[in-house]
This record gives sequence, C-alpha cells and structure tokens, in this order.
Amino acid sequence: MTLRPDSATLDAYTRDAARYSREWLDQPPPDDMYALWQEHLLPAGKTADIGCGNGRDAGWLADHGYRVTGFDASDGILEEAQRLYPQIGFRKATLPSLAEIDEQFDNVVCETVLMHLPADAITDAIDNLVRILRPSGMLYLSWRVTDGEDARQQDGRLYSAFPPSLVTHALTGCMILFADDTTSASSGKRVCRIIAAKRTDG
Repeated sequence: MTLRPDSATLDAYTRDAARYSREWLDQPPPDDMYALWQEHLLPAGKTADIGCGNGRDAGWLADHGYRVTGFDASDGILEEAQRLYPQIGFRKATLPSLAEIDEQFDNVVCETVLMHLPADAITDAIDNLVRILRPSGMLYLSWRVTDGEDARQQDGRLYSAFPPSLVTHALTGCMILFADDTTSASSGKRVCRIIAAKRTDG
C-alpha cells in the first residue's frame, strides 16, 4: 500500500506554483460547489481545506463565516496561498497520512485532490480525512474522473483512474448525503462529488 503522495505530482505543483495559481484564478468561480457547501457544511464551523491549492476556496469559506485553515503538501503552493489570502492560516499537511494534523474539525473539504494519489492510497486517505472530522461533522470530497487507465500529464501530475466505489466503500463510518458525477462549472472537467456526515459512533 502506498503511504506517501505521488512525488512527481508534488514536484510539479511546487515547481510551477505561480502558474497553477494563475490558472485557478482565471477559471470561473465554482458556484455549484459553493452552493453545496452552503447547503451541507456546518455554519461557522471549524473547517479544514485539505489540498487547498492557492487558497481560493479557503478565501470563500472565510468570507462566508467558516473558521477555515488551509492545508497543502506543496511549499510553493502554500506560499501562493499565504500571499493571496494573508488573513487565513495555512499549514503543510500531506495525504494520504495527514500525519501533521492531530485535531478535529466540524467540516473537512477535499476538492479535486484524491485523483493525484495512487489508487492504492485512496482508502488510507479517506480514513485519515474521516479521522480529522469530529462526530456529526461534514465531509466534502471531489475528484476529477479519469476513464480507463491512470494518466500522467506532461508536467508530471498523476490522474488516477478508480471507481467511485473505492471511495464510498471507505466511508464506512459516515452517512452519504449527496453524490453525483457531473461537469465542474469552474474547470469544465468531469468530477465526482460526495458529501457525507460522520456517524457519532464512527
């Protein structure tokens, strides 16, 4: 089982952090995702944005009253996030282990990050995302869908191909409230999205 992130993906984000940040800021805002967050996340909750990128979504969360901390594995990306959103706290943390995090949150969001992990690390990643979620807390997951076999882009980033069942089967301590397979309003890419509540006995 893979217990560490994909090194080529992490290298790509660190090497070209400023370019990726510009690309994300140039995309339309993901209003469809934000509407789901407003419907399901616990209002004003202590919130972890795992794989926060340049902080765009953490910025939205902060503006809407959530007590958010952004976490990412890339030092370069974290520097971009802190530069763009100095009012928000950002910290380093790495999927699948999230060993750097020993606290729990009311809400945990992980937007289009899982597909950058090898498929055999997905279950471990879900276990640790649920670990940092308090009982009755809300978990939002999404990932870009790759059909067929894993894909490696020219910049080195991994896009793993795995069925949604790999994620849903790992959510044994949660109740799934929402799931869909759609086209992102922001990136225009096909994504799967899941919202789940952690059981009080989970």
